[in-house]
Amino acid sequence: MANEPNDQETLLEFPCDFPIKVMGESHEEFANLILAVVQQHLPDFDATAIEMRASSGGKYISLTCTVGVDSKQQLDDIYRSLTSHPKVKYVL
Repeated sequence: MANEPNDQETLLEFPCDFPIKVMGESHEEFANLILAVVQQHLPDFDATAIEMRASSGGKYISLTCTVGVDSKQQLDDIYRSLTSHPKVKYVL
């Protein structure tokens, strides 16, 4: 079957919980900024679903946000919003 439906373009099964790692320079408001971006797409996203780690030198911070998404489109939209944020260096 050469033409599979669009929902087959990912190996993920939706709905699912998906961890997104967001990295940027340490800033006292970084976690709140990222929380606000995620909540634009998932208004009920809870800040307790964020794990925070500082780099060994303290210059950078990484946040792992485990998001509950219903579709690939929703996950892609969150990634696009995070990667376009000026305080974000990397999103994995």
